[in-house]
Amino acid sequence: MSEPVIMHKETPVNLQFKEAKARVVYHQYEDVLLNLVLVSFNERRYVLSTMDGLQKVRNVGNVYVPDSLSMRHMTLHNYEQFTKTLPSTLGLCHRDFIFLSTGVNMEKIAVCEKSHDDFHVCCIATGGARDNALRMGVDAGNWIEHKTQMQLALGTINIILLTNVTLTLGAMARAIMTVTEAKTAALQDLGYMSTYSPQVQATGTGTDSMLVVSGVHADIVIKHTGGHTKMGELIGFAAKSAVTEALKKYDNYEGST
Repeated sequence: MSEPVIMHKETPVNLQFKEAKARVVYHQYEDVLLNLVLVSFNERRYVLSTMDGLQKVRNVGNVYVPDSLSMRHMTLHNYEQFTKTLPSTLGLCHRDFIFLSTGVNMEKIAVCEKSHDDFHVCCIATGGARDNALRMGVDAGNWIEHKTQMQLALGTINIILLTNVTLTLGAMARAIMTVTEAKTAALQDLGYMSTYSPQVQATGTGTDSMLVVSGVHADIVIKHTGGHTKMGELIGFAAKSAVTEALKKYDNYEGST
C-alpha cells in the first residue's frame, strides 16, 4: 500500500538550466516534517550515483533528514526501506526517483551554473563538514558495514551535477573524479582541517555523495570530462563554487585565517 502524500509547500529553485524543473518541497514523512530539493525532467535520463550506481530516472533529489527521523532510519535495513517508501509520499514511483540524503536543511542549498557555447553545467550542493572532515589516506576508517548496522553521519557534502549534453558512461565516471577534486580544492581554500588529524587539511567527509545526470542532446556526446577539457573546466568551476557557498551557508565557515 502506498504512503499518503502530504506536501505543505514548494519553493522554486530558479535555474538557467531550462531542461529541468527544480524546487524545494516541504512535506511529511511519517510524523516528521522534512524537505528536499527535487529536480525533474521530461524524459528519463541516465544518472550515475555514488550510492546506487547507474540508473535511468525522471527525478533526482537531495533529502534533508532531521535528527528525529535519522535516529530511526540510519541502519542499513531501515534506510533501504526509507528509500523505497519516501518516493510514494511525494507521489513518485521509487523506480523513477533517485536521491541522496543529508542532515543539512535544503534551505541551505547552493547553486552554480557555468556555460560555454553549447555546453551548460549546473551544480546543486549542500555541505556540512565542521564535525566530520577527514583526510583520505591519512585518517582511519572505523565504520564496519554489517547487515543491520550503519553509523550515523555527523556531516556530509552532497552534490547533484546536471549537464545539457550527453555524457558517455566513462565521462560520467570521470566527472565524479573532477567534482571530487573541485570539492577538495574548496575545502582546502577554506582551510578545513581534518577532525581526526587536526594537523592536516581535510579532503572531504566519509559520507560525501554525488549524482551525475547526463543530458539527452543527441548531437553532442562528450567522452572526456577531465580538467584539460572545456567540459571538465565547467564542471570543476561549478562544483568548487557551489561547494564553497554551501559550506559557508551551513557551517558559517569563512576559513581558518
